[in-house]
Amino acid sequence: MSAQCDVTGRRAAGEVMGVFERYLSVWVALAIVAGITLGKVFPGAFEALSGFEVANVNLVVAVLIWAMVYPMMINVDFASLSHAGERPKGLTITLVINWLIKPFTMAGLGLLFFEGFFAGLVPPDDAKAYIAGMILLGAAPCTAMVFVWSQLTEGDATYTLVQVAINDIIMIFAFAPLVAFLLGVAEVIVPWQTLLLSVGLYVIIPLIAGALTRRHFMAKGGQDAVDQFTGRIKPITVIGLVVTVLLLFAFQGERILANPLVIVLIAIPLIIQSVGIFGLAYLWARGWNVPIAIGAPAALIGTSNFFELAVAVAISLFGLNSGAALATVVGVLVEVPIMLALVKLVNGSRRWYERTMAA
Repeated sequence: MSAQCDVTGRRAAGEVMGVFERYLSVWVALAIVAGITLGKVFPGAFEALSGFEVANVNLVVAVLIWAMVYPMMINVDFASLSHAGERPKGLTITLVINWLIKPFTMAGLGLLFFEGFFAGLVPPDDAKAYIAGMILLGAAPCTAMVFVWSQLTEGDATYTLVQVAINDIIMIFAFAPLVAFLLGVAEVIVPWQTLLLSVGLYVIIPLIAGALTRRHFMAKGGQDAVDQFTGRIKPITVIGLVVTVLLLFAFQGERILANPLVIVLIAIPLIIQSVGIFGLAYLWARGWNVPIAIGAPAALIGTSNFFELAVAVAISLFGLNSGAALATVVGVLVEVPIMLALVKLVNGSRRWYERTMAA
């Protein structure tokens, strides 16, 4: 799912975004339909799959999530940290948006809509579950698709690598406490043991495995060898995401068929969050005279989510058939169309951005 930055960060859109990434929402939509259908036809089979658990971790889902997360972690280059001081303004915007603003605004929007505007449309317990899923999305800054959004806007390749490496390091230490705090504010109590286990399984171990794999192939044949390997295993990532979504909706089918409006209700605050975060970061970058090659990726990075992690943790904490897991998958469904629209906005506003800075 991830794409590596080249030397200039200026690949053509067709090269940057393959068929899978460009039509991700289509594959997710098809997996949703297939999941709901298969869940009704073979309910016993999916019920059996839900029983393969160890310490609240579904083993089938764990394998699928690993298939998604491990390939993208190979693209994280910790050697880029030596450049961390070269783009301090852009990095400041990214880190403030990702860790001090976005998680809190996502939680706030969840509470506002599901305990306010939508209070009469969904049961209170379901509302709390959807809020929990939104919180997990908001606390997981993007890793995989960052390279794609950066290249589509001709972003600075070195900056993108730096921010991904730093975000992943921060995520190891900040994700669990931040999620626990925000869930507590939303009056959703979760077991710390399961939360920490999820971070270890889906962040720390894949990150270490990816770093070791990257080191091996860099020694063997440099960046070309890394790109060739990630290209070969890319179909595994595709299968992992599609099958995970299918499983989730096989379990969620009855709930969704009973209330199909729920998908729209979850999508509304997610879309508002994405547009609002992007606008704040993009205008901040322009007002701070940050070059667009840095400012555009900084804004898009803050907008996008590490939805693979959010899905995995939602399943571990709340279960395959939970509203929290459903909310994270809706995040997958809406993210790519929104991000592509924002990429188009960046490229269309380039002259305005640069003219305003020059003035």
